[in-house]
Amino acid sequence: MLNFNIDFTGEFFAFFLLSVCAIVGAVLAINFAKVVHMALSLAFTFVSLAGLFILLQAEFVAFVQVLLYVGAVTILMIFGIMMTKHQDEEKARSRPLLETLAAIGCLCLFGILFYAIRAASFPLPAAKLPDNNTLEIGKLLYSAYAIPFELVSVLLTVAFIGAVALAKREEEKP
Repeated sequence: MLNFNIDFTGEFFAFFLLSVCAIVGAVLAINFAKVVHMALSLAFTFVSLAGLFILLQAEFVAFVQVLLYVGAVTILMIFGIMMTKHQDEEKARSRPLLETLAAIGCLCLFGILFYAIRAASFPLPAAKLPDNNTLEIGKLLYSAYAIPFELVSVLLTVAFIGAVALAKREEEKP
């Protein structure tokens, strides 16, 4: 069950490096005190996740990850931070008992997940994946899933108009 026959290939080292970068970026996003540093470390995590998607041969998802999350969401967060007022608040006091319990809980979760993944048997894929999966996603998106795609675009447009209307209403109040 605990068979550790690992092939030390370039793909293994790239996965290890990208996964460590994603975890470090996420931990830094939680632990930083300044919100701009949090946003930048979150962008670092998103770029690392895009690299992991490339290792999984999901180039389209990696491209969307970089375009939407790294580009749009992170820049939006930084603009939101710059346009709002922030007062210096005192830092919350440390809780060593709570932090110790959280660390123990994390280690237990890691052990459970490690055991579950090692005990699982993953089936082989039913068919070979296409060579150009971005082209296949595009064909499906604009043929079989054209109506849901358009409905999502209408829903996002309505949500955007609603957000602008709410922001204008709050701005008009004295």
